Amino acid sequence: MKGIQPFLSRKIRPLEDLLQELNAWRDKGHRIGFTNGVFDILHVGHVNYLQEASEQVDHLVIGLNSDDSVKRLGKGPERPINGQQARAIVLAGLASVHAVVIFQQDTPEGLIHSISPDVLFKGGDYDSAERNRDDPRYIVGSDWVLEQGGKVVSIPIVEGFSTTGTVKRMRQDGH
Repeated sequence: MKGIQPFLSRKIRPLEDLLQELNAWRDKGHRIGFTNGVFDILHVGHVNYLQEASEQVDHLVIGLNSDDSVKRLGKGPERPINGQQARAIVLAGLASVHAVVIFQQDTPEGLIHSISPDVLFKGGDYDSAERNRDDPRYIVGSDWVLEQGGKVVSIPIVEGFSTTGTVKRMRQDGH
């Protein structure tokens, strides 16, 4: 994107480049955290969640749903509101975020296998103890992370903040 600071763009990495950086971090004994999401309209709930996650690891990596994968999630015909590059840049601007990788798949499972984070984070509407893959509270990739000796953490959500709720309020207000 024209006019974007190079520092922000450098945090947005293709998976191959990110994997090399992860190896360098691990060689230094650093712990890697991972979370994923759409992060369409960044709000206080997102910022709190990402900050809390980053405080538990040395480097927090975000798996960002591509525009196509967001459409397949069925969040509504107008979603995503912001395109994947814009969403990635906003996330890259947060001090709590060390790297952003955009993924095309419906779930981040393959990405989680590739990254093998020490800690997998998800919001409090998911259950870190849930093992039934058919349960909507199941955290995709949690079985893999646990098998690799990692940890799965569900971070409580900040009540009253969600992108879906924000979009709904905007519609009601005629925006």
